[in-house]
Amino acid sequence: MKVILAGYNLDTEVIEGLKHGETNRQDITPEVLSASYARISRDPRPVNELRAAARAEVEKARKSNQNIIFKMGHHSVAEHAVFNFDILGVSRFALEELEKFRLCSYTEKSQRYQVLEDVVFVPEEIEKAGLADLFLATVKAQNDLYRRLIENKVEAEDARYVTALATPAQLGMTLNARNLELLFRRFASHPLSEIRKLGREMYNQVKDIAPSIILFTEANPLDRDTYQELRAQNTEHRTQGKAELKEVGLVDYTQNADQKLIAALLHSTSDIPYEDCLNRSKAMKADEQKKILMTAFKNMEFYDSTLREFEFTDLTFELIVSSACFGQLKRHRMATITAQAYDPSLGVTIPSAVDQAEFEPIVKKTEAAYQAILKSAPQAAPYILTGAHRKRVLFKCNARELYHISRLREDRHAQWDIQNISREMVKQAKKVMPLTMLTIGGKDVYPEVYKKVFGVNPSIIP
Repeated sequence: MKVILAGYNLDTEVIEGLKHGETNRQDITPEVLSASYARISRDPRPVNELRAAARAEVEKARKSNQNIIFKMGHHSVAEHAVFNFDILGVSRFALEELEKFRLCSYTEKSQRYQVLEDVVFVPEEIEKAGLADLFLATVKAQNDLYRRLIENKVEAEDARYVTALATPAQLGMTLNARNLELLFRRFASHPLSEIRKLGREMYNQVKDIAPSIILFTEANPLDRDTYQELRAQNTEHRTQGKAELKEVGLVDYTQNADQKLIAALLHSTSDIPYEDCLNRSKAMKADEQKKILMTAFKNMEFYDSTLREFEFTDLTFELIVSSACFGQLKRHRMATITAQAYDPSLGVTIPSAVDQAEFEPIVKKTEAAYQAILKSAPQAAPYILTGAHRKRVLFKCNARELYHISRLREDRHAQWDIQNISREMVKQAKKVMPLTMLTIGGKDVYPEVYKKVFGVNPSIIP
């Protein structure tokens, strides 16, 4: 594992001074910006003068940050400090934890397009359990098949399904100090040593740069204990035997979504209370309702988001997805995503380009190792599972976000696994809110969909 602080934001005057060789400065910290912006609401001076004051007295600025953020509770002030990290050599499994933070930006090394190196991360828990030899032998078998597939011209995006969640990855990450502090607390509370170490490495990079806006970084009962206590209470309710394996199920949605969307559009464009707008929407004939929705869609291009009012209609899906698919699904951070642990009883997703007869022995070997590790180091057992192994995911999004997912993931250039999942989500959404989903579809079919609805081509064709 290697963590590098790639950058952080500075006051412009500080940057200009550094350009002119003023290296012995005390204000090379994003705390200057946080402190000056924190004072805007109560200090009558112009904001540029507040920044000058913060630059001149950094220690005073730090005390101001601590008072305003932590004593007065204005945590948003910490959001003005932004950090960039290079993160290398962490496992794919660890990235699932890292990328849970919604208000952060991630760009990850693609395992779809780049051939993986023959390297593996061995979790500390597995070493302590005396299972490192079993772990490494299993990973070697997985990687040997990966190499054979690549040599036989199977695309990397399909071959990667046979590799372990312990496979190292890398990414660039950008986040503000408020989210960074939250990350530190959660990672310090995490049961896996790799996650705890990642949090410590990131903390060590920033602790001396912004001490006044990153204070609470220790493990805490909420993050450390809550899910474990809920899990302990839930053991008696666990399913006995195999449940139905339904890859996509619409388990909840906004009732009368089309009418409620129309009501929201009426509300935004009138001075009428929402209840009256909803009554008007319900009283409309079908062609009147469709006319309003067509107006909402008429001026859209394939790259445009739907109007904000589409966020008032929600859909909740339960999905069974492969690890490879989840790696893409989790990037839709405006959705609400929770997941169960990986579960070998859910089977595997095998790419059509991979010979099933060749893959199945690796699956059996992998799952035998998983069961052995599960007995001695249960938290670390998923590391040995492959990109093909599955878990259940609860996925809630609004209609606006589903449009975004569909445009990106149903497009013919999208990866086939998430393309299949997205297509089925959209199919089920259309049944319960047909007008809301009137022009949904991948970017590649947008001209066709638009012409079907409006009788003409959109002005810009992808």
